[in-house]
Amino acid sequence: MKRTAFYALILALLVPLVSYFIVKRSSDSAVQMPRHYLPDSVVTTVKNGKQITDTVWHRLPEFSLTNQLGQKVSWKEIHGKIIVVDFFFTHCPTICPALTKSMKRFQDGVTNSRRVGDKTPDFLHLISLSIDPERDSVERLKMWADRFQVNPDQWWLLTGPKKDIYDMAIDEMKIGIVDGKGIDTSFIHTDHFVLIDTNRYVRGYYHGLDSVSMSRLSEDIILLTLEKDKKKKSFLAGKLQMLAVVFLMAIGSVGVFLFIFRKKGKHVSPGLEKK
Repeated sequence: MKRTAFYALILALLVPLVSYFIVKRSSDSAVQMPRHYLPDSVVTTVKNGKQITDTVWHRLPEFSLTNQLGQKVSWKEIHGKIIVVDFFFTHCPTICPALTKSMKRFQDGVTNSRRVGDKTPDFLHLISLSIDPERDSVERLKMWADRFQVNPDQWWLLTGPKKDIYDMAIDEMKIGIVDGKGIDTSFIHTDHFVLIDTNRYVRGYYHGLDSVSMSRLSEDIILLTLEKDKKKKSFLAGKLQMLAVVFLMAIGSVGVFLFIFRKKGKHVSPGLEKK
């Protein structure tokens, strides 16, 4: 093999490898994923002689509530989906109709470009929790859903025990609490939408009546669809550096072999060359 061809081979093998690490480094630093909220604890461990600090994020607990179709539902039915939650009640004369309209526009604006025909995104689910479950029966929720053309396959209006709903809002999601402006000071009357990832971690709070905030919500959902699940390690996870070393050693071995081969060729006797 000529020297020029050998160098070309090495270059052809090295360029993709070097390019991969450059792109990976730049992409990891350039993309700002939605932050985590609500840390539960911080765990410190020692790995390979290095101290590693890891935050344990608060995971929303199980629930069992009833939707506008009278069905008992829980996290199990929407496992693996990104969730957007808001709070409302059907007797609300102030912001609730506007919030539901905002959620409806949001629902209509998010589609699945990978599917032909039905554009309903299979990665997203919307939830509106009634903060007045004593009056918001299944029939009332169904009327509200029909009024705003809510798609039950993608959007649940939920009612159930008041304590369960308020615990979810106050203790679990830590939603901002504002009084009911004279309606009922025990109501959680907020315009916030809550973004929850596929691991049931809170990843953002957004003002449902603010177009800029809702636009940011759409962007963050797109980023979450691209986020890798740390619990699911790929086949090459943690092996790329080792593969790079093996790759370079293989190139070095080829170089040594060619060097020895060329040296042996130069020491062949003239008599043998003539034969």
